Amino acid sequence: MTAVTRWIRRNLVVLAGLLTLAFLILPNVIVLVFSFNKPKGKFNYAWQEFSTEAWSDPCGVADMCGSLSLSLQIALWSTLGATALGTAIAFALARYRFRARGAVNSLIFLPMAMPEVVMAASLLTLFLNMGVQLGFWTILIAHIMFCLSFVVTAVKARVMSMDPRLEQAAQDLYAGPVQTFVRVTLPIAAPGIAAGALLAFALSFDDFIITNFNAGSTVTFPMFVWGSAQRGTPVQINVIGTAMFAIAVICVLTGILVGNRRKKHA
Repeated sequence: MTAVTRWIRRNLVVLAGLLTLAFLILPNVIVLVFSFNKPKGKFNYAWQEFSTEAWSDPCGVADMCGSLSLSLQIALWSTLGATALGTAIAFALARYRFRARGAVNSLIFLPMAMPEVVMAASLLTLFLNMGVQLGFWTILIAHIMFCLSFVVTAVKARVMSMDPRLEQAAQDLYAGPVQTFVRVTLPIAAPGIAAGALLAFALSFDDFIITNFNAGSTVTFPMFVWGSAQRGTPVQINVIGTAMFAIAVICVLTGILVGNRRKKHA
């Protein structure tokens, strides 16, 4: 057995991880590269010429920034709604015993298990039967319903791993229920709540299937991208995609640095 073979065997897991990471990042690298392209035709699929024109005017395409702003608003409000409801449901399922607990637990996982198109069609049927006009509010309600189960799963896992003795210690020190929740329970559950909120925001902002069924004439950013792909792909879409990816990476790195700093000072 040669030295190279032995080295590969020792580092096989690391190599597999790096290859997987490269495979996941490659599409984002392509989006970044083509955000500096200046295509001669409508489609931005072949490299033609380096240009920063799209970066200097990211809203140069009609209605694109409007749809982006709408998607951000819907993602923000749906995240707040799903996080508030999901956190309450997660605490109820993890801390309390009641008759319908098993049924509720099963129903919570249905949106994660069923295909999105089934949920989208079901919500559309509900809205049409109720005579609700499709638009911003129907998209918001649909996104909250879709993201709710993901938030419950993330928060419930955190709550179930909490040590109840910490809350009991706070009560022994004469802390009331509200004070115990705010100063002990909530800070411990915060990582799970934050994870659920970030997941809900990403799912809401990126969703196309449920949105397409329940949007009516409203156009979100994923719907704008899909519509543009039929006629031609403007470079500004790559610019927005690159910017969103960069913001996500910065947020993750910031969280890691803050966590490492807290561990050093602990």
